[in-house]
Formats: sequence, C-alpha cells, structure tokens
Amino acid sequence: MRAYVRRACAPAVLISAVLLAGCTAGGSDDKATPKASASTGPAVEEQPSATASSSAVPVLKVGQSGTWAYGETDDLGENFKVTTHMRTTVVSAEYVTPAEVDTGNQPENGQFVKLTLTLKNVGDAPAEIMTYGVMEWEDDKTAAQDASTLEGVGDGRSLDTSYKPGQSVTGYLILDVGRRGGVVSYAGTEDPDADAAFKVELPA
Repeated sequence: MRAYVRRACAPAVLISAVLLAGCTAGGSDDKATPKASASTGPAVEEQPSATASSSAVPVLKVGQSGTWAYGETDDLGENFKVTTHMRTTVVSAEYVTPAEVDTGNQPENGQFVKLTLTLKNVGDAPAEIMTYGVMEWEDDKTAAQDASTLEGVGDGRSLDTSYKPGQSVTGYLILDVGRRGGVVSYAGTEDPDADAAFKVELPA
C-alpha cells in the first residue's frame, strides 16, 4: 500500500519541482548550494562526538605533555571508574643501536628506540604504572605489535612504580619497533572505551 502511495505522489512532486524551478530561475542555483551545505552541517558536527573516546587519548610528540585518566574496573572487568589523573611528558625519542644500550641482543622487530618520558600523578589518589607488555607500536603498514623489551631495565629511574599524588618520575624505555616513525601506545588502561592511555608519535 505504501509503495502505491509513493508512486502516485511522485508525479505531483516532479510537477511542483518544475514549476518552482521555472518561477525562481536566475538566483535559485546560488541559493540552493548554501542550503545543501547547511543540511550537511549537523552531520559534520556530529563526527567529533562519534570519536570522543579516541580523541580523549593524548597523542604526543617530543616536547609535548598530555593528561589522561587512570582508573579501575570492578571484579567483573566492568564499570570503569576514574580514580586519578596522570600526565605524560615526552622528553625525547632516540633511535639507538644495541651497542648504545649496552646489549648484545638485536632488535627482533627491526629498530631500538630509547623513549624518555616523565610521568606525574596530577590527581588525588595513587596510581600503579606498569609498562612492560603493554607498550605497542604500529604505523600505516604494520598493525599494532608489542614493543616491550627488558633492555635497559635496572639502569636509571624506573617508570614502573606506584605514584602518589604529586609524585613524578623521569625515566626511559628501550622499545623494539618495526622501523622509524609510527606511533607507540601505552595500552595499560582498564578503560573499555579507550584503546590506549596515551600515544607517542615517533620521529621519522
């Protein structure tokens, strides 16, 4: 029944469109274009809200800082609750050889990078940070891969510790990445809506 009604109404709509076009010939095309763009405006504005969870993850370059939410879920791994906030500052990112990090091991993925970070608890509750096994690297050609290594562990200050409110540590990680460039992610978050707590864009 609905299909019949639509077919019956179609000629009337076409006739109305022809009559309107004939009556407004001259400036109608110029006015129609802004209306079309205005109609697509709300859809464009809705796009950021659709990616709000990913945009909340700080993506940092060397010299930049970003704040991210630290929290926990219940015993069932649900109902994520923010308990404090951490701030990450990317101090440096240097590509290094095995000799420069005093190891005889070759990078399995292709390239060692020494990533120096400052982590600071800027919230009101303690935060337990563990980076080993949750540092991932990816680029346009390679999907996310574990980049964690034990190289350099025990040298200098460790980023893996418990941070009380106001406390900070500057330390470094030796990561094994596929090649220069790409993005390193700290995937050590319990937030089910975030693929990482923070990300670092490595220099090319």
